[in-house]
Amino acid sequence: MSKLIIEGARRLKGEIKIQGAKNSILPILAASLVTRAECVIHNCPMISDVETTLKILRHLGCGIKFDGNTIIVNSENICKNNIPNLLMREMRSSIIFLGALISSVGSAEISLPGGCELGPRPIDMHIEGLRQLGLRINEGHGILKCSNEGGLEGCNISLSFPSVGATENLIIASVRARGTTVLSNIAREPEIMDLVGFLNSCGAKIESPGEGTLIIEGVKNLHGTEHTIIPDRIAAVTYMSAAAVTVGDLFLKNVIKDHIGAVIPVFEEAGCTVETDIKNSLRIIAPTRPYFNRMIRTMPYPGFPTDAQAPVMAMSCLADGTSVFVENIFSNRYKHVGELLRLGADIKVEGRVAVVEGVKRLSGTEVAAMDLRGAAALVVAGLGAEGITKISGLSHIDRGYENLENNLESVGASIKRV
Repeated sequence: MSKLIIEGARRLKGEIKIQGAKNSILPILAASLVTRAECVIHNCPMISDVETTLKILRHLGCGIKFDGNTIIVNSENICKNNIPNLLMREMRSSIIFLGALISSVGSAEISLPGGCELGPRPIDMHIEGLRQLGLRINEGHGILKCSNEGGLEGCNISLSFPSVGATENLIIASVRARGTTVLSNIAREPEIMDLVGFLNSCGAKIESPGEGTLIIEGVKNLHGTEHTIIPDRIAAVTYMSAAAVTVGDLFLKNVIKDHIGAVIPVFEEAGCTVETDIKNSLRIIAPTRPYFNRMIRTMPYPGFPTDAQAPVMAMSCLADGTSVFVENIFSNRYKHVGELLRLGADIKVEGRVAVVEGVKRLSGTEVAAMDLRGAAALVVAGLGAEGITKISGLSHIDRGYENLENNLESVGASIKRV
């Protein structure tokens, strides 16, 4: 079993280029099925979730080529409409292939998805919305058998919650439906608009008349395109947290500051200097010890992102003050807390609320990652801890972070994978 070995309490200083967004590349790769042509996608993060997505595309009959961080997908010869259970269970976002297959070949047979165990993430909104578009769905024994023999018909759909996955599935399914589809109360994350930009460049007709609404005029066919994935805002926040616990000075390239607008004030109030006047970059300079005394509530975008909660909590563990986290998106997103306690953190959890009393020091020990963002939190805590921290469960890190240990080592961290 691989482990990360971190010798903590070393100052980070230097430059890191932020990878392409994990939460953009996965739906865009799935949406490439609808083009039935060749798509060239730049700034792709080389992470295990992308590898799984490419396995699914190959299984369906797509041709895949690589050129550095560019992936070329040719979906002209799709020959299947089913995805093996093993591949579906490797990541939770695999459900996005449902809308893509329906829009591309008119039918799909897939099992329910897997991935991080973050508590209930029901696909009810996906199913309900697709049924409103006219999709026939039979569900049994964990398998969804879907068909649209008469084709999908545009309609008005209002989501009961701005679910990212449901929004993506309905967008992809609607682009070739007959007539007009109006999606209301959709997710507004930057990754959603990246998907819209990709599809529009393929010939889709998607407009956003206002916050939380999309109007989609169905088209008969799409075509191939060339597209560049936006930067990963959660990776940027992770490296900012690492800087904060190491009295660091990091220059982060390939950052869109507006995408982390709800997070930057948290670091500034903790005493960090965050310089954002450099195009597509930012610099964070941390104080000797962060001061943290506030409440953070995770919310749909543009609120504080649930994916940023864990690394920021790790930063708050070493801060001077008390912080309160309220997790409003997932019910089981505090799995990292038990491992942070092993490092010497002072955290109390009651339901969706976690109260963190900052301590002066963390002490390195052996910990295990339970999910993707929790793994990032343990890395941040290990960088700030005294002594040696050993982290297992690296498959979670590899799902979402490209070259994490190499990037950190390049700016002064003592971190090795063994």
